[in-house]
Amino acid sequence: MDKIQLEILGLSSSQSQTGSFALVLGEKEGNRRLPIIIGMFEAQSIAIQIEKINPNRPLTHDLFKSFAEELDVRVTEIMISDLKEGVFYSKIVCSNGKKEFELDARPSDAIAIGLRFGVPIYTVESVLSEAGIILSDLEEEDEDSEEMAVKSTSPAAGSGTSKESLSQTSVDELNKMLNDALEKEDYEKAAKIRDELNKRN
Repeated sequence: MDKIQLEILGLSSSQSQTGSFALVLGEKEGNRRLPIIIGMFEAQSIAIQIEKINPNRPLTHDLFKSFAEELDVRVTEIMISDLKEGVFYSKIVCSNGKKEFELDARPSDAIAIGLRFGVPIYTVESVLSEAGIILSDLEEEDEDSEEMAVKSTSPAAGSGTSKESLSQTSVDELNKMLNDALEKEDYEKAAKIRDELNKRN
């Protein structure tokens, strides 16, 4: 079974399901895209990790990582292994140094955990050939501009804080706002404030 490596291209609000998000994965050595509909909590957990935001309290996927590390278990890869009746199936491949084993998981949870361990995400040809979308060169150009918009619609980057108001706020005030947002676990607002602080550094 040949593995095909994927990379995360973006998160955007799902057009088909209210309250859900589309996680777009791309073939690393090709032009096929694999969109997967995921829930709000998992989308937020993935976005927080991508955006390098440190929540004040651990999320469920952070807890999984801490628990695994305490037991000397490491995740080695994520495999989106199957697609049945429109439902994706995946496995978290783990090792404890003596043996390798697999845990069944939803792709959204598996990817959120995989990101925290910094491991590659794979799929198989049967999944990509059935659910993958092939982009033409023109569509890829459009996608580049769409990915700029993805950040504003992702669950860790869209909040009531406008870019205009942030740009007129002092650095000290921004740092206070960032701490306040993290305390309230408003990661959407935190991401915007962090981006503004990064621009000024």
